[in-house]
Amino acid sequence: MTGFFEVFMLGDKEIIAFVGVSNADKARAFYRDTLGLTMMFENSSSLTFMVGGTMLRATLVDSVQPQPYPVLGWRVDDATLTVRALAKVGVNVEHYPDLEQDGDGIWTAPGGLRIARFKDPDGNILSVAQL
Repeated sequence: MTGFFEVFMLGDKEIIAFVGVSNADKARAFYRDTLGLTMMFENSSSLTFMVGGTMLRATLVDSVQPQPYPVLGWRVDDATLTVRALAKVGVNVEHYPDLEQDGDGIWTAPGGLRIARFKDPDGNILSVAQL
């Protein structure tokens, strides 16, 4: 007989990520056309993308309340190349006065993690990180 936790625990299940957006056209243009995410489908309540095997639902809401921290992030092989590629398509890295960032806007955390943050059209903070 299978125990409750063996059946219902989520540790080995695929995760679905969510981000709130207020305008489908702007979200589609940013996530699909600018960032290059694969769009799976769209309906009146969300746009759904596939990102490296993970489903991302951009949920349409009346008003987005951006958080002061990243809500989505990508692990990348080279933070500098990624940030420069993003800049070429009009995505600007955020600069923070309390962080020591290099000329590309990348902060190197203690331990060597290299992180850059940028915003979507609704002000959601997104990030790329090189481990």
